Amino acid sequence: MAPNLTTMQPAETMDMLQDYYFPPYITLAHMFHAPQGWAIRNRLMSQYILQYVVDGFADYPVGDQPYETHRGDLLFHRPNELHSIIKADDRPYVCISLVFHFGTSAFPYEELFKGKHLLGNFADHPVETMLSQLVTHYRQPGLVHQMHCQSLLMSILAQAAQGNETSTRSDAITMPKLVLIKNYLTEHYSREIQIKELEDVSGLSKNYILTLFRQHVGMSPMQYLTWIRINKAKELAIHSNLSFSEIADRVGYSDVHTFGRMFKKKTGQSLTQFCANLIYS
Repeated sequence: MAPNLTTMQPAETMDMLQDYYFPPYITLAHMFHAPQGWAIRNRLMSQYILQYVVDGFADYPVGDQPYETHRGDLLFHRPNELHSIIKADDRPYVCISLVFHFGTSAFPYEELFKGKHLLGNFADHPVETMLSQLVTHYRQPGLVHQMHCQSLLMSILAQAAQGNETSTRSDAITMPKLVLIKNYLTEHYSREIQIKELEDVSGLSKNYILTLFRQHVGMSPMQYLTWIRINKAKELAIHSNLSFSEIADRVGYSDVHTFGRMFKKKTGQSLTQFCANLIYS
């Protein structure tokens, strides 16, 4: 039986991590679908943990600090911080868990995260895609896949740290408009949407909308619409028995092949692979 690397001290894992030649060292990367009645209580880990909520809700206290985590929340905690994960019996909980360490190298987490555990909400954000891609690469053997995992982890940490930077004063004016557009896209994702509609809804010009999205979301409105459709497809794959063609139709694609190409291009895996990555126990 293979040893559980996540429960070991970082130094103890080094000789067992094939294809890792430099930090960060990743000892677990998986997507987990929590069964009914599942919970973790008062756990101590000797490595770093990133926990991302793909779907659902869970209470996630770290030490004396309680957190309610919802879809899109990314939570980070350090080695030897007592924590629990408690899902509600009547609500789902699907998460991506990353466990990692830096060997004997120091990791400047205080400088990056200023003591925070809840790093932000990254629903429909490139960070969400990077997390899914990391899980996919982690399941593949070989040096190239391990290097992809390491690169993606560092990018995720950098994006999460950047998300903690202080907002500008102009956010007070622009953010309500941005939320208005995002809500409109979320409500109408199942049909074709033109940029003119977003101009009418927000009262902003096309160029300003594009600038606003690139600055605060990291993508264009139409790319954001695609991410909404991808995540709606993931939800349907998790919570329904719909066929792939039915899922494609529900998220605004009349052609299942176009939908399949889009999903793989944006996530790095097919919808079939996404379902296969789900771990239920």
